[in-house]
Amino acid sequence: MREGSAGTLVPANADMPDVAVAFRGITKRFPGVLALEDVSFEIAAGSMHALCGENGAGKSTLGKILAGVHTADAGEVRLFGQPFAATRPEHALAAGVGMVHQELAFCENLSVAENLCLRALPATGPFLSRAAMYREAESLLAAIDARLDVRRRVGELTIGQQQMLQIAAAVGHGARVIVFDEPTSSLSQHEAEKLYELMARLRERGVTGIYVSHRMEEIFRLCDTVTVLRDGRHVATEPIAALDTGRIVELMIGRKLEQYFPTDHGATTGEERLRVEGLSSPAGFRDISFSVRAGEVVGMAGLVGAGRSETAAAIFGLDGRATGRIVVDGRPVVIRSPRQAMRLGIGLVPEDRKRQGLVLSMSSLANTTMAILPSLARLTFVRSAEERAIGRRFFERLRVRAHSLDATAAGLSGGNQQKLVLAKWLAARCQVLILDEPTRGVDVGAKAQIHALIAELAAEGVAVLLISSELPELLHLATRVIVLRDGRIVGEVPRVEATQDGLMRLMAGVA
Repeated sequence: MREGSAGTLVPANADMPDVAVAFRGITKRFPGVLALEDVSFEIAAGSMHALCGENGAGKSTLGKILAGVHTADAGEVRLFGQPFAATRPEHALAAGVGMVHQELAFCENLSVAENLCLRALPATGPFLSRAAMYREAESLLAAIDARLDVRRRVGELTIGQQQMLQIAAAVGHGARVIVFDEPTSSLSQHEAEKLYELMARLRERGVTGIYVSHRMEEIFRLCDTVTVLRDGRHVATEPIAALDTGRIVELMIGRKLEQYFPTDHGATTGEERLRVEGLSSPAGFRDISFSVRAGEVVGMAGLVGAGRSETAAAIFGLDGRATGRIVVDGRPVVIRSPRQAMRLGIGLVPEDRKRQGLVLSMSSLANTTMAILPSLARLTFVRSAEERAIGRRFFERLRVRAHSLDATAAGLSGGNQQKLVLAKWLAARCQVLILDEPTRGVDVGAKAQIHALIAELAAEGVAVLLISSELPELLHLATRVIVLRDGRIVGEVPRVEATQDGLMRLMAGVA
């Protein structure tokens, strides 16, 4: 046995209990929100245990209680049979619990070594010992077989490499239980595969994993047990072999999801809303030409770096170097700013909702109405009653889960934040809507709602450009799919002819 900084005893030999973590009656409240209520279940030692539920179900909160980020209001956690109550992440890590967060938190201006050793920088007297720091960082990376230049600035690394740093910090400091909170939400498929391989190696070493994810294929591939939370309560804990996707979804949302993807939005294609001709930019794309009609959902597929998001940004006026011709409702236009794009009825749901789609410190209502404030103002004063009526209407339509219109955007779950971004453009009544990864990092229930919303918007005559890395999403929603590779359009496939294999071949350049 060894003693951690939190005063807890953790077995240090192979004769550890069969149960790594036991939650007993865990309850956690935040202002206006009951995040967890009387949650109890166990996680077997050496297993990979999935934690599922809709956004706001309490999954991340439970993981953060175990990792010392939050403190439970009631209940008990037992770690390898011993009472455990870490009040700070460093206490949890010293006791053998680490966490890989969905939202990366590094000092991007510092090196890999400095970030890994930041808690206790090695020193010789009053001076930093860089040689010792580099050796320690290399040792931490070697523990997970990661190969990175420890002198390199973290801001220069890919998201996948930064995720590896989080895991290196946890494993290298002795974590025997690791909480993985949506670790692949921002990774390419290649980076995700590297992460899967690393997780398999960690399991072979006896590390217990708690895997929080919305991606069913990952859960069935990596995990052997599933716990489902709904509205902060424990619903079920079952072996993965006894479940299928439909059953997990039913447990998550409390009802059968008869139609996961709408297969036909029934919209009649109308006049051409948007035409792009010869759009090019040093940002990473050239000679892009396509059109989108009213009532049409045009999909855009491509690997990471193909130029999809860059194309969307240029259409929305975010790339001053872009050249080419843009036609909106039959009229050639020049778009040099988002303000101009909005005046033309174009909206953009960006790939990174936190940095580009929301002002996290502002209220949910303010985020919903920020694009239409001029129309709500009279003599520079906002008509608050009308503003709140609009906010309530779109909260109800999109089923935004927040304790009030005044809840800050930062306090909402990822799925509800995404709904706020969508609500902003619905309130603005955009006739051309560009959706860049609209369901990334949202749960299956929210995803189904967003899919249904896209179909509704098309049926109402909105022209939708849908950029997605999820090929099933494109195949079921898009009227036709444009494929980009290396910044160029390499194919356009009607829905009736499109297959995952065919699109992947176009995306990868495989004959």
